[in-house]
Amino acid sequence: MDLRIKSFEEYTEKYALSVENTDQFWGEIAETFTWNKPYEKICNWDFETPDIKWFVNGKLNITENCLDRHLAKRGNKLALIWEPNDPKERFVRYTYRELYEKVCAFANALKAQGIKKGDRVVIYMPMIPELTIAVLACARIGAIHSVVFAGFSAHAMADRINDAQANMVITADGLNRGAKQVPLKRVVDEALRTCNSIEKVIVYDCVGWSPNMVDGRDIWWNDAIEGMAKDCPAEVMDSEDMLFILYTSGSTGKPKGVVHTHGGYMVYTAYSFQNVFQCDESDIYWCTADVGWITGHSYIVYGPLLSGATTVMFEGVPTYPDAGRFWQVCDKHGVNQFYTAPTAIRALMAYGEDHVLSYSLDSLKVLGTVGEPINEEAWKWYHIHVGKERCPIVDTWWQTETGGIMISGLGDLSPMRPAHAGFPLPGIQPVLLDQEGKEIKENKVEGYLCIKHPWPSILRTTYRDHDRCRVTYFSHYKGYYFTGDGAKRDENGMYRIIGRVDDVINVSGHRFGTAEIENAINANGIVIESAVVGYPHEIKGQGIYAYVVCESLPEDRETARAEIVETVVEQIGKIAKPEKIQFVTGLPKTRSGKIMRRILRKVAEGESDKLGDTSTLVDPDVVDEIIKGAL
Repeated sequence: MDLRIKSFEEYTEKYALSVENTDQFWGEIAETFTWNKPYEKICNWDFETPDIKWFVNGKLNITENCLDRHLAKRGNKLALIWEPNDPKERFVRYTYRELYEKVCAFANALKAQGIKKGDRVVIYMPMIPELTIAVLACARIGAIHSVVFAGFSAHAMADRINDAQANMVITADGLNRGAKQVPLKRVVDEALRTCNSIEKVIVYDCVGWSPNMVDGRDIWWNDAIEGMAKDCPAEVMDSEDMLFILYTSGSTGKPKGVVHTHGGYMVYTAYSFQNVFQCDESDIYWCTADVGWITGHSYIVYGPLLSGATTVMFEGVPTYPDAGRFWQVCDKHGVNQFYTAPTAIRALMAYGEDHVLSYSLDSLKVLGTVGEPINEEAWKWYHIHVGKERCPIVDTWWQTETGGIMISGLGDLSPMRPAHAGFPLPGIQPVLLDQEGKEIKENKVEGYLCIKHPWPSILRTTYRDHDRCRVTYFSHYKGYYFTGDGAKRDENGMYRIIGRVDDVINVSGHRFGTAEIENAINANGIVIESAVVGYPHEIKGQGIYAYVVCESLPEDRETARAEIVETVVEQIGKIAKPEKIQFVTGLPKTRSGKIMRRILRKVAEGESDKLGDTSTLVDPDVVDEIIKGAL
């Protein structure tokens, strides 16, 4: 059960074993889980197709490993602590037995509503315990959950429902987020106007509103669970059966459904959670992410519960009711491991140190960051003011597609260096490639970050479009998984991630394909064409800079900008709105019609003197105009 490495020397030994004898390494770890039928082979893989299978023909259910197996020894241990948006409201705590009963009752409710193994269920909910319960209940009966972040628009949600061909939506009347309330059910109703696969909608009463309820389709959560048994046999799943689909932005503008499976995802999330955060049995662990993102899946729900840990779930935001809220919660619940995003740290830095110094933070043992590389200034502020220079910082690098943390420190066992993710976890074989796709073996180098051997939680496909998975991740460099990131390796072999090398913008740790945002901008009637790039943003890491071509340059540019932002919010959500919109008469294009985003990126970054060769452009003069009008 305890999968933790206990020293850096042991890490070195385990890492060597994981490379030399992968099957033995992962076999020893997998044996610690509950299987209904043992697997026949550890791994079959082919990166060219790609075709990857772990724990072949093994039978299990991930929720038996999250809940049932803990009941004998940890039935009365806290599994979940829920901290509400408003600190004046009462927090909620569930033991492992209580959570088991809640999950089973809702799993029975899903079955009573006709949901069965293989059905897709879209979950669009606030950060409340019922979100975790819904996720686990789906997994319990073999339904495939697809959580959509409750900040996405009706249009974005409809895209995901239609791609998944989901049977059900689970939502709430509304949500609390800081000082705001958002009408979730209204968004669902709007989305369902263009969806024909949804048969049922379950609605949780979160804020006490009275939303429109469609007869025969919509049912209140409490009505659905009334009279349901608190025990539900877990559906026996194959190791390679789909556990969930999580949509991430794609370069074509159409979100892609990343697929993870029961067996491999289970083994890797538990292993990575235990080793990165080094939780002791009595520790309280808190990841501040939303379950709508992969971080919430892996390190609020599955990883901690698989490990028998106590996990904190937070409904609110870091600055409500003031910028000391994170630290107030840490002291209130005695949090030992704290995992958040560099964006949040930078935002809190702007409020000064007083909000941190008001709290003791004595319980903290490990600090973590996730979502994007952390800059050195934020790293030092976090280390000094939050960790009091005694807590190690694990700067974790991973992706939706990887399922779990790939490169990171291991609690206080491994050396750390500001803004460096660190060393790969055992079982992870990263390489740096040059432009020709050749491995760069030495240290003190920079290259394209790729992985040359599969790990248990690697994505298996993109839902209903396997070729897209192949093209996106496995076609760039034959025999490798391409991460899309560039990285440096220092003299000691530690990795530092230096950001995306493809057309993806990382806003507050959330990735958006440029095409997806451009499609949204182009949906506005005044726009003919657009191009978006990322630029350095002191809080969000990257902001979105949009270059927009209209039939004629707008006379009232502020109004035009506001209308374009409104369109993006409507199409995707507030999180994707451009920070800067520059109206231009044309875009820099090659003779083949390709937009030269490299040039636009340099202008947005204020480095117009470093544009490089522009001779291949159809109209080089357009670049001068763009530089003069830069915001």
